[in-house]
Amino acid sequence: MTAFPSASTTAESGPHSPGAASAVRLERVVKRYGEVEAVAGIDLEIGDGEFFSMLGPSGSGKTTTLRMIAGFETPTEGRILLHGKDVTGVPPFDRDVNTVFQDYALFPHMTVGENVAYGLMVRKTPTAERSARTTEALRMVRLDGYEKRRPAQLSGGQRQRVALARALVNRPRVLLLDEPLGALDLKLREEMQIELKAIQAQVGITFIYVTHDQEEALVMSDRIAVFNRGLIEQVGTPADMYEHPATTFVAGFVGTSNLLTGEVARAVIGSDGSFTVRPEKIRLAEPSDEAAGTEQSALGKVREVVYLGSDTRYIVGLDVGGELVVTQQNLQTSSMQALAAQGRAVRLIWKREHVLGLAGGRADEGDQEGAEDQ
Repeated sequence: MTAFPSASTTAESGPHSPGAASAVRLERVVKRYGEVEAVAGIDLEIGDGEFFSMLGPSGSGKTTTLRMIAGFETPTEGRILLHGKDVTGVPPFDRDVNTVFQDYALFPHMTVGENVAYGLMVRKTPTAERSARTTEALRMVRLDGYEKRRPAQLSGGQRQRVALARALVNRPRVLLLDEPLGALDLKLREEMQIELKAIQAQVGITFIYVTHDQEEALVMSDRIAVFNRGLIEQVGTPADMYEHPATTFVAGFVGTSNLLTGEVARAVIGSDGSFTVRPEKIRLAEPSDEAAGTEQSALGKVREVVYLGSDTRYIVGLDVGGELVVTQQNLQTSSMQALAAQGRAVRLIWKREHVLGLAGGRADEGDQEGAEDQ
């Protein structure tokens, strides 16, 4: 039997490590709504100044966890610490955090400047300081000169930046973002991903970002926690998550993955267990081609071709059962050439080093009715 590298399960890879300053610490946190356990006992440590994402499907517990950090929900069990202070029972307005929501929650009758300054006004911040901090916050989000406009006069991306400025103007040590880009169209969302990361680097405070979009998490994060059914499957850098998924769930949820199990794994890999190999690591070859000594291969037939412009996705049914997805860049391939591969017999070849053994994890989709929408 061939030995394969196991996926990393460490929760401390990346910029944060034990002993570093922690912005947020969760200790055995549980949250129940009646008989539904939305969060099932998690431990998590988020470093000061990190851009940290909580990623998972609907009902996985990520938003409930964010709401507990914000103080909108109280844990059923466990503790939440902010910068070393236990805030488990502390109300939201007494925590040094701010939250940005998907719906912006701007006051339509107020100007941009008034919206941004609202929190400072409630705190009775002196007028001169309030004005200076409002101007600074709008400059951070590239909305200098927009103070007199109303939310209805702004684009979706501009309204999102106003909501961000309103949170930043209070100078929180931790900023919580609950799927803030979900209402934007794809192009604007991609632009805002880069902008958010740049703003976070500029202000240097901790961002905790909730999303179900794995590409969004990969683009922006220093580290990611993948949630599933109220538990954390893995914590690590984006590269760790993609290149070394710890469980079958992480492999299937973060990016497109090929899972080989049971008889198919024994026939193709030569070992029992669960294995993954990413689609871009596999190449298409003629059936008569041979794999090198450092490679593995499987015979099959192209069942479906999905032309995506910059690359093409081939879904190949294996002769031994199951299927593998192969992604190839269209460096010199036209759409007609790619589509002509449908129905063709092929040999799939990949390097042995690109096969990873996986733990089982909680590999279902993890929907819990109502748990995420509290």
